[in-house]
Amino acid sequence: MTTQQLPNWLKQRAFLTPDRMALSNGDVEYTFGELWDTAIHIGEQLHTVVKSSTHPFVGLMIKNKVESVLVIHAIQQLGFTTVLLNNKLSSNELSFQIQDMELTTVIYEDEFEDKLSFLGDHVDGVPFSQLFQTPPTSFKVKDYFQLDQACSVMYTSGTTGAPKGVLQSYGNHWWSAIGSSLNLGISENDAWLCSVPLFHISGYSILMRSVIYGMKVRLFETFDVESINQELESGRVTIMSVVSNMLQRLMKDSGSRTYHPNFRCMLLGGGPAPLSLLQACKDKGVPVFQTYGMTETASQIVTLSPEYSMKKLGSAGKPLFPSELRIKNEKGAARANQEGEILVKGPNVTNGYYRREEANAKSFEDDWFHTGDIGYVDEEGFLFVLDRRSDLIISGGENVYPAEIESVLLGCDGVEDAGVAGIPNDTWGQIPCAFIVKKEHLTKEEILNYCSDHLASYKQPKKIIFVDELPRNASNKLLRRVLREQWEKGLYVDED
Repeated sequence: MTTQQLPNWLKQRAFLTPDRMALSNGDVEYTFGELWDTAIHIGEQLHTVVKSSTHPFVGLMIKNKVESVLVIHAIQQLGFTTVLLNNKLSSNELSFQIQDMELTTVIYEDEFEDKLSFLGDHVDGVPFSQLFQTPPTSFKVKDYFQLDQACSVMYTSGTTGAPKGVLQSYGNHWWSAIGSSLNLGISENDAWLCSVPLFHISGYSILMRSVIYGMKVRLFETFDVESINQELESGRVTIMSVVSNMLQRLMKDSGSRTYHPNFRCMLLGGGPAPLSLLQACKDKGVPVFQTYGMTETASQIVTLSPEYSMKKLGSAGKPLFPSELRIKNEKGAARANQEGEILVKGPNVTNGYYRREEANAKSFEDDWFHTGDIGYVDEEGFLFVLDRRSDLIISGGENVYPAEIESVLLGCDGVEDAGVAGIPNDTWGQIPCAFIVKKEHLTKEEILNYCSDHLASYKQPKKIIFVDELPRNASNKLLRRVLREQWEKGLYVDED
């Protein structure tokens, strides 16, 4: 049986719609034809650098710049697998990943020279400035992509044990794009605003969808709230990917202003969203579609369909076609409204982690992937995500979900941001501790009184710590494990 394959995405897109706009950062624009020509030229320069390499992986450390997009496509044209290196990591963390992947070449933006100064004789570090001055050598362009070939590798955050490299195939990215399009639809006028990191699946998947759909990407180097709101109000973009913290900041900045009618989808991922935020968006007419997904599923695998966006407020929706979902607890398959671990299955789910046989054996069961997340489905099959299993607080035998408490806290006047983590307690085993960023004068008593009206007693925070900011990763996801670690190290002042 021959391996399944598809025509080279960028080559085919440049053939189909060469004059359609593909990429813009506000200053520079590329059509798909220009994107193809430039990617091939950079590919020829990259070929000069890597042509003697027998290792199929190339490391890439980037920011959200046009040049980064060009290099991503160039690597694909050469048939190499891109290992996306998180530029927020420490040198030690990066060194681990580079060694784990046995990388011999790392391409990077020049500003990361110091962070990658540890690269030794066995790893060829090539800054963009050097790459773009390298004499080109011709290579044979691939007419087809093999769907089972690894297209990209991204490392999980490693909440348990060492980080693991997730192998994402061309097939994973293809089916992720198709599943999303069958839910959200495609318009030739679509433009996807990308301010999430390109080295995360949220950003990388937008680039893949761009060439598969023939859709423009409006790239932002940073999450510039004011400029992004202006773009959303202009009518030039139709879709944007965000996490809750980003959406909260956009709503706060926009005030009484509204977005252009052309804007049709605010794709909200990164964990359960506060109901107060969803309600605020509903009142303002912002079309929010909550999603659930992860690195291992090549972006979203569950998304709320448009017709249910208000009826099922707070739900992540149903699995994208053709993926599947089930809930499993200690008794087996959970019934409707019973909590358990979320398991997923589908052609957009990774085949496994790079060189992690034990983790692969634990994570997969008859092609079902154990996500490590907790949730339930209602009688109609809609998924409600409760929390990460690793973030679950067990207090006096009761399961307490930090995300639920955070959702309530963010509805309290004066609370700018909130994170909840379980801390040790001699009586209850663990108790929920709330870490609050306040935007105005606010007392602990006022917060506790608000919580007593909205939460069962065992769910109410037993400690409140005021902080200047909360730890978040490059995609603005809250890092509750860091809150726990910092508490255990005594980095927070407990005034109680």
